[in-house]
Amino acid sequence: MILTTKSELFRGSREVLRDSYVPSRLPHREEQIRRVAEILAPALRGDLPSNILIYGKIGTGKTAVVAQIRQDIQRRSDLASGVTFITLNCGNIDTPYSLLQTIANGLAKSDAERIPTGWSLDRVQSGMRRLMDTRGGILLLVLDEVDRLVARSGDNILYTLSQINTELETARLAIIGISNDLKFTNHLDARVRSRLNEEKVLFPPYDAPQLQDILRDRAREAFREGVVDPGVVERCAAYAALENGDARRALALLRLAAEMAERDRAKRITPDHVVKAKNRLEQDIIVDCCRTLPPHCKVLLYAILQSFERRRNGVLTGEVYDSYRRLAERLGLQPLHARSISNYVSELESLGLIRATIVSRGRGGRTREIIVDVPISETMPALEEDPLIAPVGRPKPRGQMLLTNFDNPARTDTF
Repeated sequence: MILTTKSELFRGSREVLRDSYVPSRLPHREEQIRRVAEILAPALRGDLPSNILIYGKIGTGKTAVVAQIRQDIQRRSDLASGVTFITLNCGNIDTPYSLLQTIANGLAKSDAERIPTGWSLDRVQSGMRRLMDTRGGILLLVLDEVDRLVARSGDNILYTLSQINTELETARLAIIGISNDLKFTNHLDARVRSRLNEEKVLFPPYDAPQLQDILRDRAREAFREGVVDPGVVERCAAYAALENGDARRALALLRLAAEMAERDRAKRITPDHVVKAKNRLEQDIIVDCCRTLPPHCKVLLYAILQSFERRRNGVLTGEVYDSYRRLAERLGLQPLHARSISNYVSELESLGLIRATIVSRGRGGRTREIIVDVPISETMPALEEDPLIAPVGRPKPRGQMLLTNFDNPARTDTF
C-alpha cells in the first residue's frame, strides 16, 4: 500500500471539523456571546464580574463560546494583563481534592510551586489560596461539566470556591460553570445557591437549518472546492438534529464521512459516505466515552464488565462494589466509599453503558441489578488501553476473565 500525505479532499487541517477547534465565527450564538461578554466585561476594568452558570444540552456551543471569549479577552493585552483564565473539565476530575490541586498547579509557574499528591485537603486549599494571591488580579475559573463533579462529590466544593474571596488578599475569583443539566441548581444546597448568586445563560439546541449553516462554514474552511456533494451537509445536520441538535455530532459525521471517502479513494464526499460514517460513529462513541471516564469510574466499569462476562446476566450492586474494591486495591488505588460508587453507577447508566433496575430480595430488602448495554469485546480493550487498567489487561487475551474470585454471591448489601 502506498501512503500519501496530500489529501484530495481536505484543503488544510481537518482539525477544523473537530469540536476542540474554535472558529472565528460561531453562527447562531451571537446573543449568547454578547450576554457572556457583557457579564465578564468588568474583569477588563479590574473589577470582579458576577459568577455565571451556562446551561444547555451537549453540543450547543457552550464551551466554544467561552473559549472564543477567552481568546478575545487575551488578545486585548493592554487590558487583559490582570485577568487569568483557569479552565477545567470536571468530567475528568474525581474528587474535591483533585479539583483544588489542579487549580493550584494551573497557577504554578515552576515545578517547585506545584502541590504534590499527599498533602492534606486543608494544606492543598491553603496552597491554592497562596498561589492565587501570588498571581493576583481577576481569576476566571471555568468549570466545564460542573454538574458531573457535584453529582459525584456533592456541592461543598462549590461552597468552598464561592466564599474564597473572603480569604484572598490580592486576587479575586469568579466562577463560570458549564452544565448539561438544565435543573442543575435545583439540587444545590440553599447556602451554595446564595453564595454563587450567579447569572444564568441558556443555550438552546440547534435546529437542522442552523446546523447546516455551521457545517457549511466549517466545510468551506476544511475542504477543497467542489468535493462535497449536494445532500451531504443536509444529511449530517438532519441526523444531528434528531439527537438534540448536537453540533459536535454533526461535525464528527462530516469529518468521518470525508475520511470514509478517502479510504474509498473517492474524488467526492457523497451522502452514502455519511451513512457509513453514522454507523461507524455509533460504535466509536462507546469506545471514546470509556476512554474519557474518570479513573475510578473506569475501574468500576471494568469490574462490572468482568462480572457480567462471567455470569452473562444481571449483577447485583453489592457484588459490583466488592469487585470494584478488589480491583482498585490490586491497581494500587484507595477504593472510594459505596456512596461515591453509587453515583458512578448512575453516571454510567446516564451514558447508556449499563442499565440498573431495582429488584426485590424479599426479607433482604431491595437492591439494584446491573445489565451491560455495550459490546464487551469492544469496551474492555478500550479500557485496557489506559495505563491505569493495563496491568490487569495485559496478562491474558482480550475478552477473557482477567481476575478470579471477584464475585461474592453472599453479598446483598446495596449502595
